[in-house]
Amino acid sequence: MRKNIVAGNWKMNKTLQEGIALAKELNEALANEKPNCDVIICTPFIHLASVTPLVDAAKIGVGAENCADKESGAYTGEVSAAMVASTGAKYVILGHSERRAYYGETVEILEEKVKLALANGLTPIFCIGEVLEEREANKQNEVVAAQLASVFSLSAEDFSKIILAYEPVWAIGTGKTATPAQAQEIHAFIRSAVEGKYGKEIAENCSILYGGSCKPSNAKELFANPDVDGGLIGGAALKVADFKGIIDAFN
Repeated sequence: MRKNIVAGNWKMNKTLQEGIALAKELNEALANEKPNCDVIICTPFIHLASVTPLVDAAKIGVGAENCADKESGAYTGEVSAAMVASTGAKYVILGHSERRAYYGETVEILEEKVKLALANGLTPIFCIGEVLEEREANKQNEVVAAQLASVFSLSAEDFSKIILAYEPVWAIGTGKTATPAQAQEIHAFIRSAVEGKYGKEIAENCSILYGGSCKPSNAKELFANPDVDGGLIGGAALKVADFKGIIDAFN
């Protein structure tokens, strides 16, 4: 059975002190509960070593928002997959639309990042998705299929270790949300692409998260779709009440 997952992406928000406070508050909110999904928080690099030991690892996984495409060396300002893993973090978001758009991350760069993440025992949360012009031109399937090339070079065994996240880029921070039907349609397409490459069993076990203005008010409806296995949450992950509202959509 594939896992239901609610993952928070804090992006470039929260000072170290604020991030520690947010992680503690979430930890307390889940203290007496057993969520019906895996819960993950992906924080800025500087938070990882402090936040990871603070939270109950049985309930909250911790991840980074990115890692370098090089193993180590003279790459000033970069953070390697090995460094992320050394903090105790278990996950890393790769291929986020913001990394692709603002930092020019290509299929090839992301292929390297994914391999290094896996080699260091991290679980990649690999993001794919189209921008508004591509959606309006009805090219979303072809865009997503091209982005999957970064992970379709993996062996079946390695591919089965990753989580996919579909982001309708046109719905991030815009207040627009893909309708549940739109979300289901593209998630089903992604799963069928995985099945075409790796077979039915791996496709059935692959968690595919929805990431695009998911809130407590629409989470239940989105997650009710057969091919939507949870969410990669941006803004709503910065407030415990909102994030917990989304986690509770699985109860």
